[in-house]
Amino acid sequence: MELLYALGFSLAFNWVMFLIAFKRKTDTLTDISYALTFFALTAYGIVTGGGDSVYHWILAFMVTLWSVRIGGYLLMRIRKMGKDKRFDDKRDNFIKFGGFWTLQAVTVWAVMLGALQFLNADIVEPVQLVAVVGVVVWAAGLIIESFADMQKYEFINDKKNKGKWIESGLWKYSRHPNYFGEILVWVGVFTFVASMLRDGELLVSLVSPAFITLMLLFVSGIPLLEKAADKRWGKDKKYQAYKKRTSALILFPNRK
Repeated sequence: MELLYALGFSLAFNWVMFLIAFKRKTDTLTDISYALTFFALTAYGIVTGGGDSVYHWILAFMVTLWSVRIGGYLLMRIRKMGKDKRFDDKRDNFIKFGGFWTLQAVTVWAVMLGALQFLNADIVEPVQLVAVVGVVVWAAGLIIESFADMQKYEFINDKKNKGKWIESGLWKYSRHPNYFGEILVWVGVFTFVASMLRDGELLVSLVSPAFITLMLLFVSGIPLLEKAADKRWGKDKKYQAYKKRTSALILFPNRK
């Protein structure tokens, strides 16, 4: 029941933000809303769950730090861009724009299922090694995603790189290292909570890393960007060579 209440909270939070963004016709709030929803759900989980264990607060810190980092990056990016072309066909359409916010509310809730389960659980067991491993995996993901985002941001905003694709830094070893980092973040969160949840709660929590991985691999992440890149550079032999030798997701030495 607590998870359904959390879904209701996520929907209400996003609908309020949607009405503000729609009225002001701004992309600033829209672009950082993803991170804001994670932060809001974490706060909701702490308040409703009581936050009666140090492990609850460790998890809240993990999710909050990630959301602040990605939110700050998205805010910096949209201030530079001025507007996000992804919303050009939705910004003035109440139904389409509202649909985006509704889908986002459900998506974030699904990704947060593990964290929400944990924040509402009674934690009495001492921390186990697997929880420490979870923190390490989360930290690795946060670092990888942060570096990948900043490397691409700096590359795109360098005028001499206009019309080029990035294949330096982490992007030399993965075509989507930022997504690899984000997946690691949520695998780390799941690993952290896994050692301290019961079987039923564990199964529900498994939805979190599975959902974000499937979304990025097959729905809204890699497929859309790969399609756009192929449309732009698909006939360029150098791009074809980069694509052939470089892993699509996992950081991996280049293939010969």
